[in-house]
Amino acid sequence: MSTIGKIHSVESFGSVDGPGVRYIFFLQGCRMRCRYCHNPETWSLTKAEFEMTPKEAFEKAYRYKNYWKKGGGITVSGGEALLQIDFVRELFTIAKEHGVHTTLDTAGNPFTREEPFFSKFNELLKVTDLFLLDIKEMDEKKHKDLTGWTNKNILDLANYLSDQGKDMWIRYVLVPGYTDDAKDMENLYHFIKELKTIKRVEVLPYHTLGVFKYESLGIEYSLLDVMPPDKDMIQRANQILHTEDYI
Repeated sequence: MSTIGKIHSVESFGSVDGPGVRYIFFLQGCRMRCRYCHNPETWSLTKAEFEMTPKEAFEKAYRYKNYWKKGGGITVSGGEALLQIDFVRELFTIAKEHGVHTTLDTAGNPFTREEPFFSKFNELLKVTDLFLLDIKEMDEKKHKDLTGWTNKNILDLANYLSDQGKDMWIRYVLVPGYTDDAKDMENLYHFIKELKTIKRVEVLPYHTLGVFKYESLGIEYSLLDVMPPDKDMIQRANQILHTEDYI
């Protein structure tokens, strides 16, 4: 019996989650509880808008292959895509058999070098062209306050991907009062600088577009008093992280 993927939503013409035009699967389920998450409806590990096999998912996406010129392809995001690693691996295996570029968007929370996950992850590496890795915060204590989880395994993932020669884009959400500390960003810069396969570094400004979802789900939103960063704050973060070095 084939693996079944629990999918929250899809986007046919994505332009920011990987190179070129992408067909994006947003998978259901995430264990992190990032204070600024704009998709809390994806947290549940059981609820899903629809389900499909990897073959069904690929066939749905492959209808758009004519738009994937100049490096486009398929991206799997979340929620947290690595919670459904079997589905992603099978989907990407089919994609590579058809010469399709594959991108995985992850925050790295499920990563471990323990079995059986690690062997599955190494199989996934073989069929993944690009990783979009969200690094929430360098300071572990602040990371736990921001997400509910440690960041040690996430930083280990970044190092492992670098050692394995896998291309990465690093993403950093700039949240005033939470992730805008200059020292923490400098530490992130020095960490990224040591990685060998970084192709892009992006600062993503915090926004409040998902607040209404918390209200509808009956979940308390803890950043109601936090405003999005202004242009000066964004420019400062880009300068500290040297994002222009990767353009």
